[in-house]
Amino acid sequence: MSRLTFPPADQSVAAIVFGDGSQSRLYPLTKRRSEGVIPIAGNYRLIDGVVSNSNITKIYALTQFNSTTLNSHLSRAYSGARLAKEGFVEVIAAYQSLEDKGWFQGTADAVRRCLWVLEEIKKADISVAVLSSMRYHDPGFGSFKVNSENEVTEYRETPGIDPVKSTSVRSSSVMFNDDHKYLDSMGIYVISRDAMIKLLRENFPKAIDLTTQVIPGAIALGMKISAFQFDGYWEDMRSIEAFYDANMENTRKSKMTYNSFYDRDSPVYTLPRFLPPASITDAVITDCVIGDGCILNTHTHDYTSRMRCYRVCIICESLFAQFFESSFHRCNIKGTVVGMRTRVGDGAIIEDSVIMGSDIYQSRTLALMVHGSKHPLIKSTSHASVCVQQTEDERKSMGIPIGIGEGSCIRKAIVDKNARIGKNVMIINNDSVQEGNNEANGYIITAGIVVILRSAVIPDGSLL
Repeated sequence: MSRLTFPPADQSVAAIVFGDGSQSRLYPLTKRRSEGVIPIAGNYRLIDGVVSNSNITKIYALTQFNSTTLNSHLSRAYSGARLAKEGFVEVIAAYQSLEDKGWFQGTADAVRRCLWVLEEIKKADISVAVLSSMRYHDPGFGSFKVNSENEVTEYRETPGIDPVKSTSVRSSSVMFNDDHKYLDSMGIYVISRDAMIKLLRENFPKAIDLTTQVIPGAIALGMKISAFQFDGYWEDMRSIEAFYDANMENTRKSKMTYNSFYDRDSPVYTLPRFLPPASITDAVITDCVIGDGCILNTHTHDYTSRMRCYRVCIICESLFAQFFESSFHRCNIKGTVVGMRTRVGDGAIIEDSVIMGSDIYQSRTLALMVHGSKHPLIKSTSHASVCVQQTEDERKSMGIPIGIGEGSCIRKAIVDKNARIGKNVMIINNDSVQEGNNEANGYIITAGIVVILRSAVIPDGSLL
């Protein structure tokens, strides 16, 4: 696509970002976090792209569901210095007061109860951002009927979809009839302060949702609503499959249409962690994104480990045989996003996967950084410094350290943070299952993608 050129930031515009995710179809990635802080492209979080690419410097984030990590990330990562002279990212967590005794009930209710922050923000009527349905996106925010003047005349809601059982639904094709066509909503609305206050306080004081109640209501009232058709790169991340594909696009140059993570004119900001560079020893890495602080190919070099690795390789030979033309103890990673602090053991094979990494370094991992020596462990109370996990946690996890164990094979999978994959584990979906729920054992399968849950423990020798 052609490069998007942003005009100077308009200081009269403020953005409201919803950080709920209680009905997210990215489950189980949202089991213990909100959507905005799901890791992407190794070093980033989903919310980073929203904040960095909007060219809006006054942003309010309304949070409620599993919001602790999101609140922490936003407050630490963004400051006025990064968002122009008068810019800010302000977290407004759900609250109860004498007037409002319940939590946010929906997007409209959240905005209504936080209108007080917009007293100084003015300009604009109502505009909606839309995409052509031919782009083959899941129209999760519904569709708008638009006339030849790009005026919205009708709203069509997308049928409800179960957030756990149906995580990969994509539908809708563009519909034309004379002067009208249907365009999929992006869930992005530009509304003047006065119009918003009138709609939420006077016209629809009991409305809960902006997309399904307030915007259609404004259309019914005859308000002029314009559609802006966006033709750049955009992914809604409303399914596990969409999230997986967006990560994979970062590793495949031939299919990459737009990648702002490497665009110096549109940098994506995030929280600096001050981690050491990735440590890569005798590993084969092809078309990958490697996050900071990774330790790839941790050494043991014992004969038993190498023979186990060979056994696993034989079982997976249809996919991985080309990798083992040399040493058995070499780890091989292809077409994979490897998140921060990921540990990968000898002989592990990973292909077309998203490894989200770890929040900590364990004492065992720190020892491996100095190749098993008795080097004193570095400890610090700083947030950005290396942290050490206590041995009590290691005991509860059957002695399996965080990371990918020796001789394990992983194909087309998402491994959430702090997961412990034992030795000689095969996560390959050998039976080509499309949908399956096995949370009790630490994983689910959706759209043929194996998702290992956060902090899950997968014992040595497991076959998934």
